[in-house]
Amino acid sequence: HVQLVESGGGSVQAGGSLRLSCAASGFVSERRCMMWFRQAPGKEREGVAASENYGRTTYADAVKGRFTVSRDNAKNTLYLQMNSLTSEDTAMYYCAATVYIGACPALASPASTVDVYWGQGTQVTVS
Repeated sequence: HVQLVESGGGSVQAGGSLRLSCAASGFVSERRCMMWFRQAPGKEREGVAASENYGRTTYADAVKGRFTVSRDNAKNTLYLQMNSLTSEDTAMYYCAATVYIGACPALASPASTVDVYWGQGTQVTVS
């Protein structure tokens, strides 16, 4: 049974930082692409960061230089360090892992088209 459980969300002032975690179970995360998406009210879910199973990371332009994705394969956990947060970062953040073993889908791909398992989300509010 595949499960992704996010934690670490909360409320923070603009300029602050948060670290999100995603604990994976039911599969070996190191063999899969793992990603972070977010969805703000009234907007489409969008890709934020991706971590390939061989170590390469990619970021959406909106978060490049401020967010860092990392993984601890021993703990089967994905992280998202978010710095210099702005109100534009307010959203529900979702962890995702590809159903298949292979390359990450493009971050710009519509979330409805990516073949991933989803977590339940964690809310980030920046004021």
